[in-house]
Amino acid sequence: MNRDLGLKILAQIMEWPDEQAQTEFRWLSFMSAYKYDGYREYLAGARFIEGLATWLQQFLPTDRITAYQYIKENLLYIGPAEMQRLVEKFFTETVLKSLQVKVANNKIIPKYMVFSSEESLENLHSETRKILFMGLSDGARLDSLRRANAGIISNEQVAITTEISNAKWEDMLKELREDPKNKDKSEKFSGVYLIDDFTASGTSLIREDPIGSGKFKGKLIKFALALQATTKYLKCSPFEDHFQITIHHYIGTQQAKANIESRYSHAREELEKIGIKDVQFSFGMVLPSSIKLTASSVEPFAKLCNNYYDHSIYNKHFEKSGCADGKFGYAECGLPVILEHNTPNNSLSLLWAETNGKNGAHPMRPLFRRRQRHIDFSA
Repeated sequence: MNRDLGLKILAQIMEWPDEQAQTEFRWLSFMSAYKYDGYREYLAGARFIEGLATWLQQFLPTDRITAYQYIKENLLYIGPAEMQRLVEKFFTETVLKSLQVKVANNKIIPKYMVFSSEESLENLHSETRKILFMGLSDGARLDSLRRANAGIISNEQVAITTEISNAKWEDMLKELREDPKNKDKSEKFSGVYLIDDFTASGTSLIREDPIGSGKFKGKLIKFALALQATTKYLKCSPFEDHFQITIHHYIGTQQAKANIESRYSHAREELEKIGIKDVQFSFGMVLPSSIKLTASSVEPFAKLCNNYYDHSIYNKHFEKSGCADGKFGYAECGLPVILEHNTPNNSLSLLWAETNGKNGAHPMRPLFRRRQRHIDFSA
């Protein structure tokens, strides 16, 4: 289907008069070319306008205006340019500011004085070299982070995952101690940034599993256990005694921020037993709670999320979040968020779900088809 045909079909579906159709076509053509057509899961010959036409046809004619207006006014599409900007500002706005405070406290000088003398600058460079950057997923974009800070961050400070080999740990320590600017040949790392692209609920980072057991799971626990095994192998920790761990997400929701802090508070005792004592959390951008849709929202599209739902999308992964259905996404986050490489399952399922509509259920059609991370191949 070509774009002109897609626009013609849209006009027929929406029953737009000519004048309104021209206005909507200008907006659709601009937004699809500027943003939405770049969605990676679109197939050749089928982009946003064609997908929108197909998506709208699943609704009754009286509901199509509601669906279209919600997309036009509320959809939050985060493309490569926005993500790249969040990667680029991470070091200067998060890492550098933290190191500036540390050097200022060590020198007992005001923060603004750190850049005023060669001695304090050398101290700042030394502290920068002792920081590790590790990815919590492939969304960490550490390749972009390295390139954006060439000459500041060394390749030997970056690891694409938190579960790396003992040989890699030995190599990173060796490179740190042999750095020409480092006079201490027994030096260790003073901190680590664990980086991920997006969190909506916070459950992947840390969660109690099963609920009430007092045991915790998640990416932070995996890092702690991997570090414990490495420390045993090296016969010493690769980090200083009071090293700093910072979990950084380029994008997070207010819900995830609150959940992570609460769960960390509950898991602090268990984490301290395995050597994790000082954890902080930072975000490049926090999405406000006002964008969230729930069953009680006054926004008319919330009613459509309830009426045009097929429960077959609900699986064991949804169960872990504690929600009874998937109408408003995983953990009922209710987000109108699309990431250019994929749609989070925390987003409204009506945006991404695709079903056959068995047993009389509504066959859901995706506007932004989601590539599932967990697939039941037997099904």
